[in-house]
Amino acid sequence: MMETQGLASMSDEVQLRWVALGDTTRQPPVVMLHGGPGLPDYLGDVALMVADLAPVYRYDQRGTGRSPWEGRHTLARHVDDLAELLDAWDVPKAVLIGHSFGTDLASRFCLTHPDRVAAMLLMCGPFVGDWRTGYQAERDHRMSAAQRERLRELEELPRRTEEQEVELLTLAWFTDHSDPERGWHWAAQGARRRRPINWAMNSELGGEGRADPLDEHLAELHACLPSRAELLGGTDDPRPASALESLALRLDLPLTRIEGAGHEPWLEQPDAVRACLRRFVQGTVGA
Repeated sequence: MMETQGLASMSDEVQLRWVALGDTTRQPPVVMLHGGPGLPDYLGDVALMVADLAPVYRYDQRGTGRSPWEGRHTLARHVDDLAELLDAWDVPKAVLIGHSFGTDLASRFCLTHPDRVAAMLLMCGPFVGDWRTGYQAERDHRMSAAQRERLRELEELPRRTEEQEVELLTLAWFTDHSDPERGWHWAAQGARRRRPINWAMNSELGGEGRADPLDEHLAELHACLPSRAELLGGTDDPRPASALESLALRLDLPLTRIEGAGHEPWLEQPDAVRACLRRFVQGTVGA
């Protein structure tokens, strides 16, 4: 399948690295927004599931992966980046598919630029209400006492070696999956590939998100949603199912739950996720 790569210059002269799969002359394209915040793009396998139906763009958010940048991160700047990328790609409207933090970014982009969103699929987020308390409790439940203690030790270190960073990320991520053994393998793999972590970006965007939660903009979001918008989540995501169900209710959106899958459902149930994504994209682009 045809792959295109490039650098796009933002209005503040930052250059963002992007990659596209498929025929980029077809409209509207899909744009996939990865999570984190502070991770590089990791949605290549998900893009392959639908790239024959519509071109799929992905990019490393500023300060991550092959989009190096240093400075203070704001949600508004990341929303502006996406708008400027669409301009650089000559894309009037896009089908947004966000994962985890990418669902928050997609939602905030929709609030600011509703005319540029052809459709939106929010995968494993955004979560509303006090979901963090339930998430922390479930994550602790999925870990042994020794694992919880070791994670605390690693988090408190002023500096970590490469191996300590990999160990910390593996411990932090393996509970995201339904199957703990395979989850450990995927977490360890991700801990080496999804690097380096931009911890400053994670802290700054996370703090801004807590100070100005998406919860307070749901009525406005509901009013500007595209006609085709859906939610998708794994039944075994440690983040409370009730938080995603509450969002579906408040936004009046269909929610697809993938059985036997956690926070990255395409790893544990690829066929079910592929079927859901293809149905959604086909229904949008008329393929």
